[in-house]
Amino acid sequence: MARRNLTPSEIGNVVRTTRKAAGLRQDELAGAAGVGLRFVVDLEAGKPTAQIGKTLQVLAALGCSIEITQPAETKGARPNGARKA
Repeated sequence: MARRNLTPSEIGNVVRTTRKAAGLRQDELAGAAGVGLRFVVDLEAGKPTAQIGKTLQVLAALGCSIEITQPAETKGARPNGARKA
């Protein structure tokens, strides 16, 4: 599968489409995910500053998953400033 970067708007569309397919209202999704209604509204609208932790909670509540892959040249490398244990 080809790699691609999702935009906040695309993530919002996935959330909205999946929520509607599940027959959930925005307030029901918010309750199931443990976030506020305003957060779900903003997330579905593609708000670029949506908190990653809350976004992951919403995605998990919907049964969605995301995958993060490192660039090949960084695999196994330590983050800047990390020391060997």
